[in-house]
Amino acid sequence: MNKGQISNILRRLRLIYMADWAYYSIERCKNRKKNNSFKKNNPDVKLPNDYLMFESFQIDYTNYYEGGISTAKWLSEYFGKYIDLKDLKILDWGCGPGRVIRHLPEVIGNGCSYYGTDYNKQTIDWCAKNLPGISFNLNSLEAKLPYSDNFFDVIYGISIFTHLSEDLHYKWLNELQRILKPNGILLLTSQGDNFKTKLIRSEVLKFNNGELVIRDKVKEGYRMFSAFQPSGFMKNLFNDVQILEHYAEPIPKSGDWIPQDVWIVKKK
Repeated sequence: MNKGQISNILRRLRLIYMADWAYYSIERCKNRKKNNSFKKNNPDVKLPNDYLMFESFQIDYTNYYEGGISTAKWLSEYFGKYIDLKDLKILDWGCGPGRVIRHLPEVIGNGCSYYGTDYNKQTIDWCAKNLPGISFNLNSLEAKLPYSDNFFDVIYGISIFTHLSEDLHYKWLNELQRILKPNGILLLTSQGDNFKTKLIRSEVLKFNNGELVIRDKVKEGYRMFSAFQPSGFMKNLFNDVQILEHYAEPIPKSGDWIPQDVWIVKKK
């Protein structure tokens, strides 16, 4: 029995939350020594509590902070291929506890302004109190944001579609297009072909048919609500925007990290 089968059984039995909490507890204990060392060596680095970090990433302070810097630089390189990174308004859609957005003012600079939005109230409260110079907003799962039409030059969402239903894929894309300026850049990630190894046979058949695969039985938006997106589905989703780039990084030969697909589109 593989992990996908176990996951689906736990969902049917309504035990997935309990299993995820057990995993959180194990990871917290496993990383305690390493995390205490990071705090001792970096006393000025502000960190969210362990569960907020776990919900959006993993309980590894080094990877949260230093990995956030690397991701910010990675995003800057992608953005810079398609837009002049100067005096822009940039939104982190689904910012979590600020892992990436906290570093962009230093990584990009150039008179840009930075915004973050998320549906987790505790996360947004922490970000607003601890990450100055960035405007944070609490949203709901409903595809509705308080920004005016054509407001942002760049929007990115890292592993956000991966926790939404098919209906909200379309509704949120429409909302992101609304607040994005004409010729603005939108970068999103998805669980593409690399993630077929996590699917059970019936899910693979659906995926290969170009259909979105959903694992639910939990609250939508929660880390254990999983969506797997074949490229055909994503191309249909992006029917009203211009696809600038689709990149699927190969799975590393070592380690358990599976890279998500990167989609960069431009508003027409």
